[in-house]
Amino acid sequence: MFDDDGVFRSTVVMQRYNFGRGTYEYYAHPLPSLVRVLRESLYPPLAWMADQRASMLGERTFPDTLAELTEECAANGQHRPTPLVLSYGEGDHACLHQDIYGDIEFPLQIAIMLNRPGDDFTGGENVFVDQRPRSQSTAVVVKPELGQGMIIPVRHRPVRGRNGYRRHPVRHGTGAVESGRRQTLGLIFHDAR
Repeated sequence: MFDDDGVFRSTVVMQRYNFGRGTYEYYAHPLPSLVRVLRESLYPPLAWMADQRASMLGERTFPDTLAELTEECAANGQHRPTPLVLSYGEGDHACLHQDIYGDIEFPLQIAIMLNRPGDDFTGGENVFVDQRPRSQSTAVVVKPELGQGMIIPVRHRPVRGRNGYRRHPVRHGTGAVESGRRQTLGLIFHDAR
């Protein structure tokens, strides 16, 4: 679908904004049925996970259904859908970032690999950086296979400390693609302003 302009609401050329190099496109309403079904079916277990995190960090809990979260976003002026497809060619990459689109923010998102690493592309590993307070940051590199998804913290993750849990900011990005084309489906559950 990446080349079907009628499916997307906007296209972002990353180098224009110093986000890295590559292109991503946000789906428009109505979402394609596969994207809609994936979001609706993956949201309830992620909401359960988000509520477990919330209890550790003293944060808000989330509604049981994606429809309820979408209504909450709309009431806050967040109407634009956030699922997207990211496309990287040779030399393309994504700088470390967080996906925050408004005041209403669901704390988890999913990225699903749409190509075969090693066959369709080389390089392009996912990079996650855990910014630890008063300490050096740590990085984790992940290489998902075709169809595998990764659950990613949007802003931070809970880490147990001496006095309970604390928030560790997490940023994610993509290493440079060495050859071929790499595409990922990003499922973000809160809508954008």
